[in-house]
Parts: sequence; C-alpha cells; structure tokens
Amino acid sequence: MKLLDTLHRWTGGLIGLLLAVVGLTGAILVHRDAWVVLPHASDAQVQDTQALAVATARIMETAAPQLQSLTFANAGFGLDRLAYRDGSGAYVTQAGDPVESWDSQWGRPELWLSDFHQHLLAGEEGETVVGIAGLCGLFFVVSGIVLWWRTRRTFEFRLWPARLTRPSIVRHHRDLGILVAPLLMLSLVTGSVLVFRPLASVVMGPGARAEIENALKPPAAKAAHLAGDPDWAAMIRAARARFPDAEVRSLSLPRAGNGLITLRMRGPDEWLPNGRTAVWFAADTGRIVATRDAAGFPARVSAYNALYPVHAARVGGLSFRLVMTTSGLGLGLLGTLAVWTFWFKRPRAKGG
Repeated sequence: MKLLDTLHRWTGGLIGLLLAVVGLTGAILVHRDAWVVLPHASDAQVQDTQALAVATARIMETAAPQLQSLTFANAGFGLDRLAYRDGSGAYVTQAGDPVESWDSQWGRPELWLSDFHQHLLAGEEGETVVGIAGLCGLFFVVSGIVLWWRTRRTFEFRLWPARLTRPSIVRHHRDLGILVAPLLMLSLVTGSVLVFRPLASVVMGPGARAEIENALKPPAAKAAHLAGDPDWAAMIRAARARFPDAEVRSLSLPRAGNGLITLRMRGPDEWLPNGRTAVWFAADTGRIVATRDAAGFPARVSAYNALYPVHAARVGGLSFRLVMTTSGLGLGLLGTLAVWTFWFKRPRAKGG
C-alpha cells in the first residue's frame, strides 16, 4: 500500500506540474503578438499582390534554398518570419529588410516558449506527454465537478486559499475549479483533439478522423529539386489570381522526398491563422500542381480547423484572449496547488 501511495503521490504531482506549466505558458502565448517588441512589429499588414510579389522575390533571392519556410506578417504582427533548415531564423520587414536574426530557437523567447507549451522541448514525444496530461486534466475537471456537487452548500469564492493547509487548499481547489471548469473544458478538449486526431471521431462523430485526414492531405507529387532561379513573384501572382480574396500566409520549400512548394492562404471565412486554402507548385518548373479551397471543406473539417484558433484565442479579439488567459491562469493555479498538496502537504501517517 505504501508503494501505491507513493506512486499516486508522484504521478498526481507530476500531472499537476505539467498542467500548471502548460496553463501558464498558454496564458503568456495568447498575448504573444503584443509582447514581442521589435522595430516595425507594429507596421500595418501589407497584402497588396504586387508588393507581396516583389518582397517575396527579394527575400527568397538570398534566403533560398537554405530556407524552410517564410511566414508573412499578419494583422497583429507586422514582421515576416524566416525559418531555416538548420534551426536558425530571422525577422524581416514586409519589404524584406533585416530586423533580427537568431542561430536557434533559444535566441527568441516566443519560439522556445511556444515549443515548450506544445512539445515540452522534446518533439513528438513531448507533444504526446502534453496530450496525455490534457486528457488527465479533463478527467480531473469532470470528477471535480462531481465531488464539488456534494459540498456545494459550502461554496465560497476565493482567488487564494484561506490558509496553506491541506483542507483549505482542497476546498479552494474545488470552489475555484467549478468557476473555471467551462473554460478548462474548452482549453483541454481543443488541445487534446489537436494532439490526438483520433479523438475527433469521439467529439465530432464516427468517421471524422478519416474525413479530416483526407481533406488535409497534400497532393501526390514526384520528388524534384528546387530550380536554380524560381520565379517567386510569378507564384504569388498566380496564387492570387486563383484566390483573389485570400490572404497570403506562408511559403514552404520542398522537404525530403517532396517536390512541392506550398503557398498557404487564408480565405475570408477561415479562422485558422495561416488558413488551409493552398496552392502547390512544382519545385523544378514553378507550375501549379494543385489547389485547395478551404471554403469547400465538409462541416466537420471546418470545425476541426477552428479548434486551434479557439484554443490559442486567435479569434474573438481582446475579450476572448482575456477569457483564455483566465483559463490558463486558472489551470496554472490549480495545478500548482495540486503539486503543493501532493508533494509538500501530505498528512502525516499516525504512529502505530
């Protein structure tokens, strides 16, 4: 029994710690565009086709083929971001002038903090751990609601426990938890489904996972090397001719075994920050290979694409960012106090 108690204590404490870290980092990242302070970061977004074509050609002239992706400025952040294959990167103005560069993600707090929130700095394995912690968090929320109901008559609103004793912390944990439970459910469900796509079938109905994967898979293409001097400006113009109302969001170069250049765009009705509308070009010729219009997605695929912008509060403006900030801070506080009770405030065993 002592071994089981020890396992319970350390497992519960670790999950609480993970949930606290994920919640607090999420609350910070919700406001990422506001606290990344760099020259020209507040510039108005440029989406004029000719200006984009000229700037893209200028950037890619020196950045390719070492570049992995180019992410264009958005309405809240006025710099383009370059990501290189070796992990380095840079911010440039929307005209292509250099602003800031780094040798690894450790050079930019918003990058390593985002990686930590999503992957615990451990790639796919870390993302899986975060997903499992999210599922455990969902169980804690549901079970907490059930446990609170039996003691609902003693409810008292407090942002902090009356005393740092185990009974006070447990009572505060239940009362605060019931207040933020709807927000935690929203954060944890959206985050868990994003990590574990098969859960989409649980949330959205049978067959949802296959429908989503079929809609989002890229076109088949033969392997091809990037041409020596691609006409980047022509690609921007061609994509805009195909989707005149869509926002140009990112340009990705071919990866191993893939001969496609991917230009992602965001349609007028899309919530996803980088959109799912896309145009694919052959790396060796620059010709359009395939296009995808997110406006034609089935309802469940559109719903899945809305999970991330809801989770990251990329819709709804400042008011919804504050809502999701409350969720992150609430999860951080509840997780931290759970660690305190599991690791530091365990009741002492009575002497026999």
